[in-house]
Amino acid sequence: MKFKEIRDLGIEELKQKNSELVEELFRLRIRHASDQLESTAILGKIRKDIARIKTVLKTKEAAS
Repeated sequence: MKFKEIRDLGIEELKQKNSELVEELFRLRIRHASDQLESTAILGKIRKDIARIKTVLKTKEAAS
């Protein structure tokens, strides 16, 4: 997800997207541990998306 797309989301949408990504990261880690994950690069992408969402969420909550 791009930073601009994340900034355009509302607070509730950001919280929902964050929880979805955390669950997806959990599932991918399990697949990685059982050697069923083909590309481990997706783990880094998801972690970065979670960090971006948390950053935008924190600034939006502080502004409210």
